[in-house]
Amino acid sequence: QVQLVESGGGLVQTGGSLSLSCVASGSGFSINSMGWYRQAPGKQRELVAVITSGGSTNYRDSVNGRFTISRENAKNTVYLQMNSLKPEDTAVYYCNAKVVVLSNVSGYNYWGQGTQVTVSS
Repeated sequence: QVQLVESGGGLVQTGGSLSLSCVASGSGFSINSMGWYRQAPGKQRELVAVITSGGSTNYRDSVNGRFTISRENAKNTVYLQMNSLKPEDTAVYYCNAKVVVLSNVSGYNYWGQGTQVTVSS
């Protein structure tokens, strides 16, 4: 079993910055990609940014240049630095990890509990 625990988030004014972090805990697994998704009220969950174990990154267009995803593989931790925040960034942000369980070499998708990010105008 893998658990993802997020921290960070909160309330910030337009143009401000926030940082999120997510730690994966458990045993007997290897993490492939880690990423951040968000879901605003009444909308579908959407990908924000993803980073592979090799460090390749991908961002949704609306956050490219403002958000930075990074990762510490040794700590099973992923970060999201969010700068120049806009009201439209307001959402619950979820950490995601695509994991291989070593005992059966099967892939699984895990989610954190979510953390609220609110950007006031």
